Amino acid sequence: MTIILKNKATLLFDEFIFRCTIGQKGLVKNKIEGDKKTPIGTYSLGNLYYRNDRHIKPSTKLKCIPIKKNMGWCDDINNKKNYNKLIKVNKNIKHEKLFRKDYKYDFIIPINYNTKKPKIGRGSAIFIHLTRKYQPTLGCVALQKKDFLILIKLINKNTKIKLI
Repeated sequence: MTIILKNKATLLFDEFIFRCTIGQKGLVKNKIEGDKKTPIGTYSLGNLYYRNDRHIKPSTKLKCIPIKKNMGWCDDINNKKNYNKLIKVNKNIKHEKLFRKDYKYDFIIPINYNTKKPKIGRGSAIFIHLTRKYQPTLGCVALQKKDFLILIKLINKNTKIKLI
């Protein structure tokens, strides 16, 4: 089964319809780091990362990994080895911090965009994460917590997401 982005504000999965938000500047075929656009394509999904200091382990078929204070996602275009990968936070490597003060990354699922053989500068840290007021993202797909928790009960490690 595939999660489908029907339009900039709607995700479809099976018979479920979820309101969502995407990148501030819409969709793009040729993503560039920092362009605030969501990459067009069909992608597999990663594990579910969650804040176990704020939430109990959610009900899902995905592998669940608690987010630790030292976890980050490398978005450093000068770091070929770690670009677009989960890393231990290092002040010498530019990264997206996963253990945030706000709620947005209380639950995240990496979208496997530019992950197999990452091309430097083609975009990193593209996630499905949380939103409250559907503010546009920097390139991710965001859902309200109640919808996110429903979606993760329905999907599994073989689910793909189609961003069109």
